[in-house]
Amino acid sequence: MASCYIGLGANLNAPDAQITLALQALHKLPKTRLIAYSSLYGSKPLGPQDQPDYLNAVAHIDTELTPLELLDALQQQERDQGREKLRHWGERCIDLDILLYDDLQLHSERLNIPHLELAKRSFVVVPLAELAPELRLPSGQLITEITPEFNGELHKLHCPVIDL
Repeated sequence: MASCYIGLGANLNAPDAQITLALQALHKLPKTRLIAYSSLYGSKPLGPQDQPDYLNAVAHIDTELTPLELLDALQQQERDQGREKLRHWGERCIDLDILLYDDLQLHSERLNIPHLELAKRSFVVVPLAELAPELRLPSGQLITEITPEFNGELHKLHCPVIDL
């Protein structure tokens, strides 16, 4: 089984409920086990500022799915939840990103692991550090030693209670 971290984000259509639904879907993925998930964090948008603030979280899963099978499953879940890409870094009802997949380093047209922007975003680094403070990126950098470029006025909200 591969140990993976998935970033979750939403700012439309009841973002809290969207993230809850996505976490439930991760729990139901074939050949996959939801290990843990972070608290929810609120932040200003990274992209255009004329959109609602975001809610973000990170989930830890173990999976037997390959990276591309996992990507396909996450993209299907986004479609199932009604995601429409309206503009780059724009509003969305759900966004699911593979942040880390074991120590794999993969760079292809469809998928980059680790996520290329992982260390630049507080809404990824902080929930990751909450879940796994001893986590090291494939580069060897400890997650708690990263200072992201984008803070987004990040603030911790609460840990969702998920009915699994």
